[in-house]
Amino acid sequence: MGGVSGLGCPAKSVASATAFGFQQRPGGSGAAGRSARMRSLIVTVTANPAIDQIFITDRLAFDDRSYLRERAEAPGGRGINASRMLHRLGAKTLAIAPCGGPTGKRFEAYLKDLGFAFELVRIRNPIRTNRAVTDTHGLTVKLDEPGPLLEREEVKRLEDAVLRRLPEAKWLLLCGSLPPGVPEDFYARLIRKASEAGVRTLLDADGTPLIEGLEARPSVSAPNQMEAERLLNRSLILRGHFHEAAEQIREMGAETVILSLGSRGGVLASEDVVAEVVPPRVEALCPIGAGDALNAAFVWAVTNGSNVLEAARWGVAAGTASAKVPGLEFADLDQIREVYAEVEVRPVG
Repeated sequence: MGGVSGLGCPAKSVASATAFGFQQRPGGSGAAGRSARMRSLIVTVTANPAIDQIFITDRLAFDDRSYLRERAEAPGGRGINASRMLHRLGAKTLAIAPCGGPTGKRFEAYLKDLGFAFELVRIRNPIRTNRAVTDTHGLTVKLDEPGPLLEREEVKRLEDAVLRRLPEAKWLLLCGSLPPGVPEDFYARLIRKASEAGVRTLLDADGTPLIEGLEARPSVSAPNQMEAERLLNRSLILRGHFHEAAEQIREMGAETVILSLGSRGGVLASEDVVAEVVPPRVEALCPIGAGDALNAAFVWAVTNGSNVLEAARWGVAAGTASAKVPGLEFADLDQIREVYAEVEVRPVG
């Protein structure tokens, strides 16, 4: 059974890596495919980075007083969070993002303290500041700015920065919203280029960038419940709804879909299997970034030899373990391994 070597964790999934691995895509054979199999770099793209400010309160209640217990600030954006998680897991990662203005200077200073490689594309306008208020019960309110306007030449430099790294990359993670000025097919273009280079892709987007990205056939699509509901124009309430949604999104172009359901885990849909991935109940201190941790750990596990069922189990374990960590931090491998032992994989049908 394929798995992450040397971790000594129990394996609950019931399929082999051969049965539930990734299929070969165009560009994955020949010289490009052989070269890709020798690579280890995981590149993340955060097109709309931010300074993330989090305020932790005793409780969130409308029309009543709450008291701040803690506040924190960190470099943010889904791709940045994914690289932070990958770095915690010991993976080789490179984060690419635009950067400008006073907030950009703080963003860069914070990144220098995190220990992983990054490449910043200079832009004229300041990057955004996002704010989140969360309580000790895990309830969160997010207030995100739309982001800076990027000029056409800045968009080209951002795209070129990604394309230059494809010869080194094993995976390309395309994460989060697109700021004003960036075409909505930006991710789709990069997915096609990556596929031609034999690089696997994970798409974590919303709205039109998600729709167009799916048409480019990414290796993995990782929407959360709200993004899936907007994509499919329907409410997802029952367990069967989540199974159907994951399969429907896969039919829209993704090879594999991980539908993230927060504290309820997620649903995996691939060509061979649909499965629920169910975490243990935990006390969530800060759920911000848990979905990014899930995506990062999934890719890390696949890179280390896991099949998609096992990788989804690692992903849900990482997201759950990170939600238990206070502030804008991510779980380490020991914390993730502890949760992994309690995550259940339940094939559907």
